[in-house]
Amino acid sequence: MKDQNSLSITILDKEYRVACPPGEQESLQASANELNKKLTEIKAKGAVIGTERIAIMAALNLCHEMLTGKAIEVEHQDLNTRIDSLSEKIDSTMREIQLI
Repeated sequence: MKDQNSLSITILDKEYRVACPPGEQESLQASANELNKKLTEIKAKGAVIGTERIAIMAALNLCHEMLTGKAIEVEHQDLNTRIDSLSEKIDSTMREIQLI
């Protein structure tokens, strides 16, 4: 775990410290935010009582969305952002090489 950093995330008003590989903090934080959003929505509806049941329903909903393709658009946007970032790094490196 020496190559990992820890990240503080908040889920249903509770703070958790989790291990996170270097460079993945933003992605993990976004995941925690999405999970917290789903949990809060389910809790606000009041149809499910108990933190454990709320967590199970949120996990079930997220998995269903993922398997039915609703999460694909978000994933593609994330991949496009990463591709753009890598492309910029390549361009920058190529410019530096040409200057030397």
